[in-house]
Parts: sequence; C-alpha cells; structure tokens
Amino acid sequence: MKTILITVLVLFFYNVTFAQDVKTIPSVDVKDLTGKPYKTSDISNDGKPIILSFWATWCKPCVKELTAIAEHYEDWQEETGVKLYAVSIDDSRSMARVAPFVNGKAWDYTVLLDPNGDFKRALNVINVPHTFLIDKDGKIVYQHTTFADGDEFKLYELVKKVAKGESISE
Repeated sequence: MKTILITVLVLFFYNVTFAQDVKTIPSVDVKDLTGKPYKTSDISNDGKPIILSFWATWCKPCVKELTAIAEHYEDWQEETGVKLYAVSIDDSRSMARVAPFVNGKAWDYTVLLDPNGDFKRALNVINVPHTFLIDKDGKIVYQHTTFADGDEFKLYELVKKVAKGESISE
C-alpha cells in the first residue's frame, strides 16, 4: 500500500514538468514505419515547433492523446507549422502491429519505432504517454506525462506560444 501511494504521488508531481535543464533531442538510432534506420538527430521542422510523443499500442491514454490531437492536427499545422513525431515504444514482439494500428487510426504523424528503448532512455521517459514540446532552436521547453480529456488544448496553447517565440511559464 505504501509503495502504491508513493508511486501515485511521484506520478502526480511528475505529471507536468517544465524543462529546467535546457535539453535537446539526443542522437539515437531508431526506425521508421518501414523499418528503415532513422537518426533522431534528423528530427526537425524548419524552425517551427515540434511535438515528440512517446506512446505504445497497448497504452489507452497514449492512443486517446494522439487521437485527440489528430482531430485538430491539420488546423494546428496551418496556424503554427507544428510537426508531431509519434515514437512507439512497442518492443520487437509487438512492433509489427504499429504500422497497421497507425494506418487504421489514419494519424498523419511521422511515426518512429524505438523497440529497444534507446531513445526512451536517452530522454528519461519512464511512463507513456510522455510528450515533449521542442522550440525553433531544438530545445525541449516543456514535457508532460499522462493524458486527460482537454489536455490537447493546453498543449496547443503552448505550441502557439512557442511558434510566436514566446517563453513558456505557468
């Protein structure tokens, strides 16, 4: 019981974290949906905001978050130029299900596969969903874990600030 309480408290306080140490995207080898190697240092968006979302096919909150964003993603792109990279942490046993899953959802994201968890570990991702917001300079300016209905709108407000070059603070 004590362990559960401590875990809940840690997750609660970790839910929304503003990047305190300026970090950038580490360079790690992952794969694209076709299985081709992809270097995470190639993640870019011509100086526009980037959303980096770690997820898994088995994670219901992850799927809810990416589906909620998908409903507005085209408008977000038009207004801010934001690009979303969805990084699946499905392991090598379930990795083959990712592409059909994504196609079935009709998500218009760049989907990357991190079956060994190297990228996840490099960014200290412990639980999914874990979403990062990256500014025009490639710096991680915001991150959050978990998802509740409406969180996509909070994220979009931050994306708009980043797109305008404004700092994020709460």
